[in-house]
Amino acid sequence: MPAEWEPHRGTWLSWPHKEASWPGRFGSIPATFARMVRYLGDHEEVHINVAGPAMEEDVRRLLADEGAGSGNVFFHYHPTNDAWCRDHGPIFLQRSAGGRREQAIVDWKYNAWGNKYPPYDLDDVIPSRIGEELDIPVYSPGMVLEGGSIDVNGRGTLLTTEACLLNPNRNPELGREEIESYLRDYLGVSRILWLGDGIAGDDTDGHVDDLTRFVAADTVVTVVEDDPADENYEPLQDNLQRLRGMTDQDGRPLRVITLPMPRPVWHQGQRLPASYANFYIANGVVLLPTYDPERDAEAQTTLQNLFPDREVVGIDCTHLVWGLGAFHCVTQQWPRV
Repeated sequence: MPAEWEPHRGTWLSWPHKEASWPGRFGSIPATFARMVRYLGDHEEVHINVAGPAMEEDVRRLLADEGAGSGNVFFHYHPTNDAWCRDHGPIFLQRSAGGRREQAIVDWKYNAWGNKYPPYDLDDVIPSRIGEELDIPVYSPGMVLEGGSIDVNGRGTLLTTEACLLNPNRNPELGREEIESYLRDYLGVSRILWLGDGIAGDDTDGHVDDLTRFVAADTVVTVVEDDPADENYEPLQDNLQRLRGMTDQDGRPLRVITLPMPRPVWHQGQRLPASYANFYIANGVVLLPTYDPERDAEAQTTLQNLFPDREVVGIDCTHLVWGLGAFHCVTQQWPRV
């Protein structure tokens, strides 16, 4: 599995349509997606799953209103239950064979984060549908896994969390060793690093893309909370200490950079999983979710220093995160062959 910063052919999205995912705030969500498409389309293809021609027409109007050119945007008639393409979309693999690059898709089972939000039958088949459409081989491990629960450095090391992958609501019949075997066999990794718990408000049971991300083969960024009274303080300190003792696939210590956490974001009495770690790396641009003017700048400066050849663009996600996710949760990279 290539690292996210490696060259993309494009980005996959599943267009939002489920109002229940953003109760009372859905009206602003399509415009946020259109803004994402505007930035992404300047640098790579954008492939959008829609239910059919009527939805495509609606989305094209929204993109035009946002000033997003449609020349780099492609629509695919793959109906979905929801918009979280990171978790239900295809994970693309690459290998060199006979002097050329080959591509494949892994289609993990998907059960909407432990059967929390049925139905999810349409989402579960998205990778296979895309593989069939593109004539790319599809491999199905038979294990439940969401794309947001893993992060890779493209050299053989994978990050994940105990809170999510060992949760019995995913694969109750599998232990840590069996899960690691699946990850090695189907993602081509050799080193698996386990963090602990996720952040408050995360309904995915602790996805790593809200916690810690590879930004280079030897470097991770990880979020930390400075307030000892905050419920995120201890789990994030635990993850930080674990990372400082971890090594990559070659036995070298990781370089660990910290990102701040925004101040708590609440809506209707519910704490939301707002995190600067949920950024998305594309060709030429990094999309950074923003929530807190006093801390957004520090997160943006940190990432800009780590990605000097890309523009780090901050986009307000205070409404998007009411759906309990941000930019990384709704995107899935398609590596360039």
